[in-house]
Amino acid sequence: MQALTTLARRATLARSVRLLGEFRFEQSDPARFYGGLADDTVALVEDLWTDVTGTASRGRTVLDVGGGPGYFASAFSAAGMQYVGVEPDPSEMHAGPAGEPGAGTFVRASGTALPIATGSVDVCLSSNVAEHVREPWRLGAEMLRVTRPGGLVVLSYTVWLGPFGGHEMGLTHYLGGARAAERYTRQHGHRPKNDYGSSLFAVSAADGLEWAASTGALVAAFPRYHPRWAWWVVRVPVLREFAVSNLVLVLRPS
Repeated sequence: MQALTTLARRATLARSVRLLGEFRFEQSDPARFYGGLADDTVALVEDLWTDVTGTASRGRTVLDVGGGPGYFASAFSAAGMQYVGVEPDPSEMHAGPAGEPGAGTFVRASGTALPIATGSVDVCLSSNVAEHVREPWRLGAEMLRVTRPGGLVVLSYTVWLGPFGGHEMGLTHYLGGARAAERYTRQHGHRPKNDYGSSLFAVSAADGLEWAASTGALVAAFPRYHPRWAWWVVRVPVLREFAVSNLVLVLRPS
């Protein structure tokens, strides 16, 4: 595995506490939540690029699969990277942080069938999307296809058995996905946005690690919201399913 020295210096307990604390504002103050998450994601990509390639990320092309509203577009553009967002929902494509069109370029498409030329981008990113895709490793394969040799694929997703696996259903997902969705519907009078079996799926840490290893391109895997001293949990079967929360897979196509 690649030594991530630059990223490791930023992966502190203070950062972990700050990021996890922001989750409570996802519904009440989305600008605060998504803006902070976007800034952290840019820093993550910058650090990974420096650690893996030894060069600066400025000027590189970033393809963001499922980036949603323009928070990520604005953050990556401000960091000097060329941003292209792929989003299947047209209502999400041009919603910038202040209600204005976001920076960068947007393409309406599915992440499992990207209308992007093979080997055409420097970085292909997907943050918190794979758990919403029925075939997550088909998404991963497409991300690898469009990334140039020597570039980076950064696939970050929420692990089903972690504490955030149920999304707005909370910890009831430990009762089973279908049961949790039905319970949410009874309580709120409507189906959850992240509805198990249609827009939310049980994706394990083990499946992601197995897929990534099978590609021959895996260079690093770590829990996104943990401090560096807790990254070891990724190496422990069973424990990682409950403790990792969000798994980052970093691949470098050759």
